Amino acid sequence: MSTLYIIGTPIGNLGDITFRAVETFKSVDVVAAEDTRHTLQLLNHLEIKKPLISCRSQNEEIAAQKIIKMLDDGQTIAYASDAGTPGISDPGAVLAGLARQAGHTVVPVPGPSAFASLVSVAGAGGKTLIFEGFLSPKPGRRRSRLRELLATGDAVVLYESPFRIVKLLSDIADIESSRRVVVGRELTKLHEEIIEGTAAEMRDEFSGRSKVLGEFAVFISGSKNSSKISKDSEEDTDN
Repeated sequence: MSTLYIIGTPIGNLGDITFRAVETFKSVDVVAAEDTRHTLQLLNHLEIKKPLISCRSQNEEIAAQKIIKMLDDGQTIAYASDAGTPGISDPGAVLAGLARQAGHTVVPVPGPSAFASLVSVAGAGGKTLIFEGFLSPKPGRRRSRLRELLATGDAVVLYESPFRIVKLLSDIADIESSRRVVVGRELTKLHEEIIEGTAAEMRDEFSGRSKVLGEFAVFISGSKNSSKISKDSEEDTDN
C-alpha cells in the first residue's frame, strides 16, 4: 500500500506554505490538484517539478479511481486544492475517503485555512462553532438555512463570493440585525480587510461600496456570546 498526502496550501500569501508541505511536494511521485494550472504556479514558485493530474469537484470520483490505481502501483501522491485545506469547501474529501477504503494511508499535512484564519482573529468563538461554508445561492434556501443556523445560538462561519456578499449580509440583518459579525475579505492577501460590527452595520458598509471585490469569510457570533460581550462592555463602562 502507498500513501496519499492531503496538503494545505496558501490562501493568498505564498509565505504561508509550511516547510513540511514543501518537503512533501518534493518527496512524492505525483501531485494531484483541483486545478493543475494553479498548482503548477505554486510548484514553479517553490522550484519543484512533478507530474500533475487533475482531480476537480466535477470529476473527483472518476479522478480518484485513477489516483487509487497509481497508489496501487506503489506511487506516492500529494493532493492540493486551489487554496487552503482540501475537503473544507474544496474537493478532496471524496478522494481521501476512497483512498482509505482502498487500504492506502491518508496523511494530513496541515496548512492555511480561511476558516481558521478568521476564527483566530474574530475574538469570540464560544464552546461550539458551526462551519457551514457556502450557503445556497437561491434566496429562499439561503434565508431558511440562515434562520436555522442563527436559531442555534452558536457561532457560525460562512464563505461567500463578492457577487452575493451584500445579499448574505442583508439576509443576516433581516433575521437578527444586532448579531455581531466579523467580515474577512481577501484574507492573507495584499488587500486583506477584517472589519466587524452588527449585521446591520456590515450590510450598510458593503452595500454602500461602489465595487465589492475579493473572497469573503464571515464570522457570526453566537447569540449567547454576543450577550456576554454586551454585558462585559456595560460592566467596563460602569467601572
